[in-house]
Amino acid sequence: MTIMRQAPGRHLPGAGTPEAAAVDHARAEMLHEAKPRGRTRIGADVVCEALLRQGVDVIFGYPGGVILPLYDVLGDYPQLRHILVRHEQGAAHAADGYARASGKVGVCLGTSGPAATNLVTGIANAMLDSVPMVAITGNVVAALLGRDAFQEVDITGITLPITKHNYLVRNADDLPHVFAEAFHIARTGRPGPVHIDITKDALQQETRATHPDEAAVLAAIPGFRPTFEGHARQLRLAAKLIDEAARPVILAGHGILLASAWGELRAFAERTQIPVTHTLLGVGAIDETHPLSYGYMGMHGWKHVNRAIQSADLLIALGMRFDDRVTGKVSTYATGAKIIHVDIDPAEIGKNVSVDVPIVGDVGRVLAALIPLVAERRPEDRAAYFAELAEWRRESEARSWHGSGAWRDGLLSADYVVEQIGAATNHDATLVADVGQNQMWVARYAGYRRPNSHISSGGLGTMGFALPAAMGAAIGRPDKETWAICGDGGFQMTMQQLATLVQDQIPVKIAILDNHKLGMIRQWQELFYAGNYHSSHLLGPDYLKLAEAYGIPAFRATTPDEVPTVIEAARAVDGPALIHFLIAEEQNIMPIMPAGKGLSDLIEEWGGADE
Repeated sequence: MTIMRQAPGRHLPGAGTPEAAAVDHARAEMLHEAKPRGRTRIGADVVCEALLRQGVDVIFGYPGGVILPLYDVLGDYPQLRHILVRHEQGAAHAADGYARASGKVGVCLGTSGPAATNLVTGIANAMLDSVPMVAITGNVVAALLGRDAFQEVDITGITLPITKHNYLVRNADDLPHVFAEAFHIARTGRPGPVHIDITKDALQQETRATHPDEAAVLAAIPGFRPTFEGHARQLRLAAKLIDEAARPVILAGHGILLASAWGELRAFAERTQIPVTHTLLGVGAIDETHPLSYGYMGMHGWKHVNRAIQSADLLIALGMRFDDRVTGKVSTYATGAKIIHVDIDPAEIGKNVSVDVPIVGDVGRVLAALIPLVAERRPEDRAAYFAELAEWRRESEARSWHGSGAWRDGLLSADYVVEQIGAATNHDATLVADVGQNQMWVARYAGYRRPNSHISSGGLGTMGFALPAAMGAAIGRPDKETWAICGDGGFQMTMQQLATLVQDQIPVKIAILDNHKLGMIRQWQELFYAGNYHSSHLLGPDYLKLAEAYGIPAFRATTPDEVPTVIEAARAVDGPALIHFLIAEEQNIMPIMPAGKGLSDLIEEWGGADE
C-alpha cells in the first residue's frame, strides 16, 4: 500500500463562526452591479453577482458548451469556489450534502442536454427530502429552443414535478429577479430545489439590470406566503390533548432539523416529559443520550419504538410526513392514538394519516408557542409508563443487537463497524450514509449527539448518494470530521468522485462495508423470495488498489480486532482516506417490517412475525 504526501486542504470558515459571519458581511458589502473591469457586464456576470448576494461561496459543477459563457467569467469572481465534479449527478448530491450540513442553499451547475438530465436524480432527491438547492443549467440559444438542437432537451418540463419552482430565462435582464426569487423560494417555508435554465444568448447579452431588494422579491411572488405561526385555536386544542394523554409519544422528523428547532423540541419534551422518537431524517433532532430519547422508528426501526407508537394514546408528529416506511399498513397504525400533526406544508397534513389536530406552521415557532400552554410534568408523574418503556427497550436492544449475530463467530459485522466509527469520532463527526443495509446500520448504531450530524437519502433512496454528498458536507462544515459510509454497491455508482476529493483536497473518510452483495436485495430475496438470489452477487475492484491509483491512503479490516486500528489510521490522514471493511456476507438488518404489513408485524433476527 502506498501512502502519498498530499498538499494541505483548502478550508472555508465553519458555519456559524465569527469568521463565517465576517465573510458573509464582506460579500454583502461588495455587490458589484457596475460593469466588470475591462469589459461590458453580461448575463453571466449577473449570475455570479446574484450568487454572491445570496451568500454562496461554493458551486459544484461541470462545464459544457452552452454554459461556457458563465465559466468564462468565473475567474473574475474569486469569492466563488468551483468544485469540478466527475459527473453531474455528483454535483447535485454534493450541493444537497452541503445544504444539509451547513444550513445554507446548495448550488449545482451543468450544461444542457445530458448534463442537465444527469442532475435530475439529485434534484429529485432534494425535493423528496426538502433540501434547499438551486440547480443552474445552460441551454441552447433561444432561437433554437424546441428545434431539437444539439444537446437540447426540455429540462424545464422534466424538472417541473421534482422542483418547488423552475425558470427558463431567455433575457439577461430577467436574471437578477429570477435568482433572487429562486433562492427565496428554495429556503423559505418547506425547503426544496429550484431549477434555473438559462439560454446561452441570455448569458452573453449585455445588461444594466439591477438586483432587487427583498421587498421587490416578495411583491413579485404574492402567491408564495408560507404560514409560520400556528393557529391559536389549534394550539389550545393540542395543549388540551397533551395534558390529558397518559401514553404520549413525540415523532420528530426532518422538519425539526430544517427549522433548527432542536432546542424547542428538547424544551417541549422536558416540560411535558414525553419520550421522543425519530424518523430516518429526524436522526440528530435530539441527543440520543438524553433520557427522553427513545430511538428510531419504522420499517427497520427498533422494536421498542414501534411498540410504543402502537400502544400510544397520543402521537405528536413534528415536521414529518407519515411516509409508508414509518407507518406500514395505515389501517393498523396507532389505532388507539389521537394525532397532533405540525408541518409547514399544509399538503402533508392528512395526506397519509388522518389527524385530530392539524397545525400548519414552522415547527420551531409552533413548539415555542405551545410550551407555555401545556402543563409541566415531572418524571415521577409518568413513572409507570417510563418503567414499561424501559423494559421494552432492554428486551428490544438485547434481541436486535449485532444483526445476524455474525460477530459471535468472529466475523466482522457492519453494525460493529458503525458503532466503532461513532465512538472513535466522539459522536461529533458528520456521517453520510448511502442506501441499503448500510443506511439502516448507520441510522441505528452510530449514536448521534448533535443536529445535522446524520445525512441520508430518505424519500428517493438514492444509491451512490454518500460519496458526493459527503464531499458537500465536508465543505459545508469543515470544522467537523466527515465520513461517507457506503455499501460496495452504492460506492461503485459514484466512485469516480474520488478524483474530486484528491483534486480539491476534501478530507472525507470513506468506509466501504463490503459483503460482495447488493445487501438489501439479498436480504429481501432470502426472506421474501425463497432464497432466489438472482443478480444480487456483486463483483467489485480491489478497493485498496483503486484508492492507490487516485493517490488516496487506504486500509483494510477483515476481523473485529482490526477495526479500531484502521479507523484511527484513516483519521490520521490529512486529506481523504478509504477503509475497506470485509463484512459478513449473510448479515441482515433486523428487525424488518415486511411490505404491506404494520408496525406490529416486525420480523426479528431468528424469524417469525412478532405481534
